[in-house]
Amino acid sequence: MEEGGSGGSGGSDGSTGGSGGAQQRELERMAEVLVTGEQLRLRLHEEKVIKDRRHHLKTYPNCFVAKELIDWLIEHKEASDRETAIKLMQKLADRGIIHHVCDEHKEFKDVKLFYRFRKDDGTFPLDNEVKAFMRGQRLYEKLMSPENTLLQAREEEGVKYERTFMASEFLDWLVQEGEATTRKEAEQLCHRLMEHGIIQHVSNKHPFVDSNLLYQFRMNFRRRRRLMELLNEKSPSSQETHDSPFCLRKQSHDNRKSTSFMSVSPSKEIKIVSAVRRSSMSSCGSSGYFSSSPTLSSSPPVLCNPKSVLKRPVTSEELLTPGAPYARKTFTIVGDAVGWGFVVRGSKPCHIQAVDPSGPAAAAGMKVCQFVVSVNGLNVLHVDYRTVSNLILTGPRTIVMEVMEELEC
Repeated sequence: MEEGGSGGSGGSDGSTGGSGGAQQRELERMAEVLVTGEQLRLRLHEEKVIKDRRHHLKTYPNCFVAKELIDWLIEHKEASDRETAIKLMQKLADRGIIHHVCDEHKEFKDVKLFYRFRKDDGTFPLDNEVKAFMRGQRLYEKLMSPENTLLQAREEEGVKYERTFMASEFLDWLVQEGEATTRKEAEQLCHRLMEHGIIQHVSNKHPFVDSNLLYQFRMNFRRRRRLMELLNEKSPSSQETHDSPFCLRKQSHDNRKSTSFMSVSPSKEIKIVSAVRRSSMSSCGSSGYFSSSPTLSSSPPVLCNPKSVLKRPVTSEELLTPGAPYARKTFTIVGDAVGWGFVVRGSKPCHIQAVDPSGPAAAAGMKVCQFVVSVNGLNVLHVDYRTVSNLILTGPRTIVMEVMEELEC
């Protein structure tokens, strides 16, 4: 969830009672499972793990083999072992996201049985909560498109908030986009989204009102979820306090807000760095999501280390010196449903600060501490990470990157 998303929307001050708070946490857990399941489904389609299969002369469309999927989860570091992989998939089965193609097995088994995502066969149960969630996700995706300018950094009561929308402008947009036929219907939709914890007032003080008040989506639907998060029984807000790798989220300090990209190093220290993900792309203008001086969250406390992963500074001239101990490598990286899976930082030259172990960049061979030489044929040795980030975010889905890697002595 976005920061400030732990409160409910039951009263005018955003407070909830005990039962209301428990219900809100359950909605948050459900939403996280749905997003996690959908991201997995898209990845499995892209990698042809989900496909039409035949058994006893019958074709089962859009399904996967349980045993093969467990192999895939371990190979892509989404599960440490087969037992854990089974538990993860059982979580999706319990929530009605996947099922056995003939509904003969309620338990997910490590055998050659066919399973399918219910979204692929139209059997997903659409209760009110799921309908509200799916509506919210669709609106979020439309608002995050490059041509949309509704989500912007704005101030309310002297505090700046990222990715906000003004209530009155949002209602106009809903009618204009055909999401509602009348302004009253649009306002009723916003009340439902707020009731289900999908949007909130920026400081959680007000219900939804047709006014100049500012609101935000509580969830970053595009954040790459790790399947292991499904085994954490804490609320999503609590999970993102210590943050999972490659989560784009807002940080606050002394009433100033900036958005940073957090990644967890092997030592478990948290580094705040700039993001290079398609999910980071928005119409935020000059404010952007690439902070040159990221601020640290003061509450709750987390172990932070914003320093570069480089052991020492390296200049472009040093990289280009004849005989220098660096090797050139070229990677072709095809972005998946949520991005490319790496973080770039630094200036003249930029370097790779973090790599998502389950992302496309890691699969192509990218590693931390490599220096970025070119992006899609354009030399970037003498520019900063903002320029490199912009080249990637505004370019094609497939990127060709040339890097230089220090040779081991």
